[in-house]
Amino acid sequence: MYFWFTVLVGLAILSLSFLRACFPYFGEDFAYIMRSIQLELQDAVEEVLPTLTEQGIRVYLLSEACSIQGINTLSDKISQASDQPLSRDLRANIHIRSTALYIYTSGTTGLPKAAVVTHERVLAASFIQAACGVTSEDIFYINLPLYHSAGFLIGMVGGIERGMTIFLRRKFSASQFWDDCRKYNITVMQYIGETMRYLCNTPKKDNEKNHGVRIAIGNGVRTDIWTEFLNRFGNIKVRELYAATEGNIGFINYTSKIGAVGRVNFVHKFFFPYTLIKFNIEKEEPVRNSEGLCIEVSPGETGLLVGKITQRSPFIGYAGNQQQTEKKRLRDVLKKGDLYFNTGDLLRLDHEKFVYFQDRVGDTFRWKGENVATSEVADILTMAPCILEANVYGVKVEGHEGRIGMAAVILKEGEEFDCSGTYKQVANYLPAYARPRFIRIQACLEMTGTFKMKKVRLVEEGFNPAHIQDSLYFLDPEKKTYIPMTEDIYRAIASREIKL
Repeated sequence: MYFWFTVLVGLAILSLSFLRACFPYFGEDFAYIMRSIQLELQDAVEEVLPTLTEQGIRVYLLSEACSIQGINTLSDKISQASDQPLSRDLRANIHIRSTALYIYTSGTTGLPKAAVVTHERVLAASFIQAACGVTSEDIFYINLPLYHSAGFLIGMVGGIERGMTIFLRRKFSASQFWDDCRKYNITVMQYIGETMRYLCNTPKKDNEKNHGVRIAIGNGVRTDIWTEFLNRFGNIKVRELYAATEGNIGFINYTSKIGAVGRVNFVHKFFFPYTLIKFNIEKEEPVRNSEGLCIEVSPGETGLLVGKITQRSPFIGYAGNQQQTEKKRLRDVLKKGDLYFNTGDLLRLDHEKFVYFQDRVGDTFRWKGENVATSEVADILTMAPCILEANVYGVKVEGHEGRIGMAAVILKEGEEFDCSGTYKQVANYLPAYARPRFIRIQACLEMTGTFKMKKVRLVEEGFNPAHIQDSLYFLDPEKKTYIPMTEDIYRAIASREIKL
């Protein structure tokens, strides 16, 4: 725990130092922000300071003075530093493939891992804005954390490459988003995960299309939300991306085709080879032929995206974690001896060569011999009038193969769970094997720092009402409704009196 906190504190200080260096005219407003953040963090750092000292970790505070022994000041040292160019000797051993920084993965399927980001990767990410049509005349709105790739590399570093104006907000606010855009003349917005859906869930207003936003850059927007967003907020060019911080393959939907994350391009594939291969959801491994090689999927078929590891498209891995790095390497894919990066993502390629994100490998589960994509089930659930958000996952049932569907949901304000209406919704739009047999009502869903839903704890807790305080419901196919989940029902399922 101490290690993670130290990392976050260090990143916060790094981010502030970076901003101060790049934007020297922040003046008193910036000084006020610095003081506010350092006071928020100071007490927490002081609490773990003895442990940090034992580990030989030096702590710096972005301030002129500090009364706490063991915490060094940084601002006074920066002000005393020479403004002359640094000696080239200090970076004599630095090259394009040297480590620039570490960015921790979001942790949707487990603990975050420190992805190694090279100078080459930083440089490449800085050109994404240019590829999306952003110019130096634009004003870019960043409300995502700067310790992740989207906010820092695509947003901040990309803005520096463009030479543009950036508006920073410490925290995303759906209710104040469009007011900010009008007030600060925003022309380019950034989204990730669920943020665009949050905007669509705000109460409708007459002036929703009264803004200057022309481009939205991000990833993770669902097709229905994408359509609703355009209908409500106007003709904004949505540039949906697909990429991973540590990955060696990515896509940009430069056509604005709703639902797609990109399109196959011959030149792109020549320089950064990749393919989609068949994947066994139950065994969580690629399907291989009699020769031990992976099998490519056909157009329209969902497959695991893998990117070939080459000199031009390397996979560096995770700092200090060789085991996790090796897990991401896939050998003997199309021929013996080749090496690919396993994205862990399931994608689909249509007959027009558009690419669509389907699900994470750890999220998709198998039940009754069929694959269930959690994102598709969540889309159907949130169409129910009473449900605001849904996090779908598979849970194990003793004596059964695979995982059965379950969903944690948040209800709309003032609404109660509509057992009959929700049953009709899933029965009308989902096959029997994909319908969530268990519904868990929560006050809020656990999210990562980049607004992605966490599932690990939910999967571990399962559907035992004796261990869960939240309201639970069970889909009863005979009564054609959801009914309250009881310990008697749980025991009947365990003893197979109730057949699933």
